Amino acid sequence: MQKLLTIILTVLLAISMTACNSEKKEDDKIVIGICQIEAHAALDAATQGFKDALIAEFGKDKLVFIDGNAAGDPATCATICNGFVADGVDMILANSTPALQAAAASTTTIPILGTSVTEYGVALNIENFNGLTGFNVSGTSDLAPLEEQAQMILDIMPDIKTVGILYCSSEANSIYQVKVVKEYLESKGVTVKKFAFADSNDIYLVTGQAVDQCEALYIPTDNKAASSADIIDSVTRPAGIPVFCGEENTCLKCGVATLAISYYDLGVTTGNMAIKLLKGEVKIEEMPIEYFSNPVKKYNKEICEDLNMKMPSEFIAIGE
Repeated sequence: MQKLLTIILTVLLAISMTACNSEKKEDDKIVIGICQIEAHAALDAATQGFKDALIAEFGKDKLVFIDGNAAGDPATCATICNGFVADGVDMILANSTPALQAAAASTTTIPILGTSVTEYGVALNIENFNGLTGFNVSGTSDLAPLEEQAQMILDIMPDIKTVGILYCSSEANSIYQVKVVKEYLESKGVTVKKFAFADSNDIYLVTGQAVDQCEALYIPTDNKAASSADIIDSVTRPAGIPVFCGEENTCLKCGVATLAISYYDLGVTTGNMAIKLLKGEVKIEEMPIEYFSNPVKKYNKEICEDLNMKMPSEFIAIGE
């Protein structure tokens, strides 16, 4: 009798615990850690688009976003992502290449979605990358058509002979973009000079060297350049040297023209990928990287006027 009573109590306890756990699961919030390499308009827009997509689907009360900003330091990205893993978050959003690299190094089990990452194969050291990582990482790429961006320079300045490429030497995806743009311009007979800076401390000096040697500059989608765009403008505009940019927000501060993507829309696309993962509709290892389509030709009206440059009719003024 005592044994039977024990069995009954054990069964009832198991049922009770199952009910409690089911209720807890129903009430659990979705916790997402967000690691962003630094604050600047493009990355901020991508993060906001990601959040807005998730809030629209699940409601604000169901979500907890833990925001981590590394203030431009890749080592801090590692600290942030390791903290997310220790906290047991449900998902990590890695905004930028250094954030993605840190997140991928921190966990092989928690789903990681990247955004504002140019080339995942380069960032994750995957040879012959085909758009699918095969492990716990996927996301969206901000890779604009690089050869079209290079051709944009030639279309606007058809007689140009020398172009300088300004970029941060510690950003792997910037190095990739520089290679593609350099090869394309050189195939068109243009002399290309590379000007790499290590961090914001030497960007003023390096930009000064570039304007002394080149007729125009090109800046890829480079986080450090984006956050230092005002410094670049303080050198290039007085010197009368036009700057062509890989993305709109950098162009807004120091450039004349860009073949632009919407970082907010890129974030929304990443958010929609997160929704599918959280609903169990797809496995992350089977989710290919998504790319932004239909970039728009835009120009900076103020800087173009200052440099007496007239843009082709198909270019749209930023902000209009």
